[in-house]
Amino acid sequence: MKTAFISVVLGHLFTVILISAYRYGHKKDKLINTFYVSKCLEVAGWGLVIFRGGIPEYISLGIVNSFLFAGSAVETVALSMVMHAYNRRVKRRYIMFTIFSIVGFNALVLLGVSENTRIAFASLCTGMFLVYPVYRMITGSYSSMLKRLMGYLYGIVVIGLFGRAAMSLFTEQSMGFFTPSLYQALSFLSLYLIMILENTGFILLYKEQADERLIRMATWDDLTGTLNRRTFIEQAEGLLTSLSRSRSAVSFILFDIDHYKNINDTYGHIAGDRVLAGMSGLIKEKLNDGDLFGRFGGDEFAILLPGTNEEQSGEAAERLRLAVEHMRVPAIPVSFTISMGIITLDRWMEPGVNKLYKWCDQALYEAKRRGRNCVVRIRFTEEQQGVIEYV
Repeated sequence: MKTAFISVVLGHLFTVILISAYRYGHKKDKLINTFYVSKCLEVAGWGLVIFRGGIPEYISLGIVNSFLFAGSAVETVALSMVMHAYNRRVKRRYIMFTIFSIVGFNALVLLGVSENTRIAFASLCTGMFLVYPVYRMITGSYSSMLKRLMGYLYGIVVIGLFGRAAMSLFTEQSMGFFTPSLYQALSFLSLYLIMILENTGFILLYKEQADERLIRMATWDDLTGTLNRRTFIEQAEGLLTSLSRSRSAVSFILFDIDHYKNINDTYGHIAGDRVLAGMSGLIKEKLNDGDLFGRFGGDEFAILLPGTNEEQSGEAAERLRLAVEHMRVPAIPVSFTISMGIITLDRWMEPGVNKLYKWCDQALYEAKRRGRNCVVRIRFTEEQQGVIEYV
């Protein structure tokens, strides 16, 4: 029995050692620090179990299980953080339930209730810690295959814990780890498999989260929440190819903020950033799900409107221009406007994004020349003779 517990302790201990080495250069990583604390608590709890018989019974029961309850609580907090499902309300509930579990179990020990009753209580509490992260892993709308698989595996653990509680309450068979039986062997095997699931599974989830963060950094503009230039061009090229095959119309808009440099010079770059963020948020709200919206650099943005003809794109551009003109940003006491260049491709034209950008840039320059705060369309005939006209 002690050999089995030693193997569990060593598994958690090696995890603690490896995380300690990782934390040396990542001390501010809250997620890793949370998981590290949970492993330390579990090492302490299972480590004390090894000395059962050589230490007072209260320590081998009350203190040991208090460590294990706290470790389970902190570990499930780490799992919730991986799922982006941890907030103040969840934190408050975990704290309250952890206190309830520790106080309740120690009260049962002091009252001298039967071993099976204590086992039922401990199993129910440990299972309840896992219910919330399991639910989020399985039902999350953006859960990956790894998250769902871990959710199902942890779900099996929860069912096993609840089953152990039921058997402890409604059968006379001892459910203790130190009572030789088939259940004892299965319990030790389960402990070892759960240790592997906890340690390896969490590291994989952490790696997946890091990959998602890197992908987001490579895809989105942090300040405005729009696609960055490279990603916008990649996705737009794919859309243009698809639309050309289906012979559907498509419109491209290029715009920037009028006198943006003056905003930065007068009110500061922080105010300028708030203008960019506020304007981007407003425009995203008014675009359809299939539209592409990206930041090309500085205060210059591009929009691709799939399946939008000349009339529809003109109305959309004017609607966006008016929305920006009437918006207010707390950082600056004055309003600001945008100038827009727009082109609509007929089904017979198949240019790339670079050509669309070049043509719309000409229209945008014309909008600046005409006094700003307007939309200028550049239209092409079948002979591709450009005719710039005011919208």
